[in-house]
Amino acid sequence: MSPATVHTNGNSHARLNSLKKLNQEDLDGFGTRAIHVGSEPDPSTGAVIPAISLSTTYKQDGVGNHKGFEYSRSGNPNRNALERTLASIESGGAHALAFASGSATTATVLQSLGPNAHIVSVNDVYGGTFRYMTRVAKENQGLETTFVDLENADEEEVAQAIRENTKLIWIESPTNPTLRLIDIRRIVAVAHAHPSHPLVLVDNTFLSPFYSSPLLQGADIVVHSLTKYVNGHSDVVMGAAILPAHHVALHQRLAFLQNAIGAVPSAYDSWLAQRGIKTLHLRMREHGRNALAVARALERSPHVEEVIYPGLASHPRNALARASLSPHALRFVEQFEANEDAAVRDGSFPYGGMISFRIRGGLETAQRFLSSTRLFALAESLGGVESLAELPALMTHGSIPPAERAQLGIGENLIRLSVGVEDGDDLLWDIEQALHAAVVEGSSGTESPVSDV
Repeated sequence: MSPATVHTNGNSHARLNSLKKLNQEDLDGFGTRAIHVGSEPDPSTGAVIPAISLSTTYKQDGVGNHKGFEYSRSGNPNRNALERTLASIESGGAHALAFASGSATTATVLQSLGPNAHIVSVNDVYGGTFRYMTRVAKENQGLETTFVDLENADEEEVAQAIRENTKLIWIESPTNPTLRLIDIRRIVAVAHAHPSHPLVLVDNTFLSPFYSSPLLQGADIVVHSLTKYVNGHSDVVMGAAILPAHHVALHQRLAFLQNAIGAVPSAYDSWLAQRGIKTLHLRMREHGRNALAVARALERSPHVEEVIYPGLASHPRNALARASLSPHALRFVEQFEANEDAAVRDGSFPYGGMISFRIRGGLETAQRFLSSTRLFALAESLGGVESLAELPALMTHGSIPPAERAQLGIGENLIRLSVGVEDGDDLLWDIEQALHAAVVEGSSGTESPVSDV
């Protein structure tokens, strides 16, 4: 039986013939594309895993007559292969650029707007992005940023924030670290109806291409810190921007800037990230299952004031979270719910691996919790196979002024968890014993130094 026959699922010959006209790659599932696109067997050796190409330069058969590569800053076999994979797994994507870091991605996108531009950004934006917008791009290119609560602002408020020179709307959804959920389709509709017609960018790092497909919701650019879920093993610092097919000119502009600036990843890091992608669908399912179990346990705990996890039925934006799922994630969620014990089924579902919660007490209680976990390492970053915990107010969001942090709800008792793929029961035990140690036993803690990466 041919692959096309499998996909027809018993339909007519006419349907079969129409499928034959399509690229079979377009019919493959998320996991299949993650494993195979960009990792085709080497035609000369038959190797099923791409070799690492460390060469910085490439022999030309004549002036300008080369095999697609001249100098590794402008193109490298491993980076090109990774970009093919990224464009394939980000549903709706056609062009992808891999960068040396998520921050390099942010910088290149904002530089592409030119001088004296204006952007609208979600107010609860990642601290490093906030820093680049307000301290680097503002000073070096005259960029002005209006921060808006895009979760709660109505269409008129969003439209009023857009100016004649507004070139971009920057969205994170869920936001970092309060997991605010933004209706991407609604923001896209406002932006594209406005005379300024700003681009809409979505930082999809927290959900990864598995759980969310912003390009299918109308976004113009999707960015990722590949350091996080896409690579998934806490051993690579990289970023990426992915665009739909109709943004050829924008892709070319970003590629030009990337090459001119030199914001490119190494061949080895590109190879590692592509290796990590091969298990992305498996990891994201387990991240989601574990995170939901931890979120439910936190919600039951008397030591917790509030749990923020959009997959919980109690979350005010649970319906939007479900509506924002990618087609492949929705199938996973529906299968998860069908197999879940009816006694616990309450409308909650896996929605990525990130949880924030407010522990009862203040800074000292939060610090005791963070020093009492055994499996949740006290560390910045997120998205790796191992579980991490951190205090945003003094760590990842330390660059945001205290008054603004308070407005955003980033208090000293707000803890952010990156739930890994360890055995779920072990993670639950670790959370419960750390809560008991922090709140009940009440042992003294010490303040952590401020950091902001």
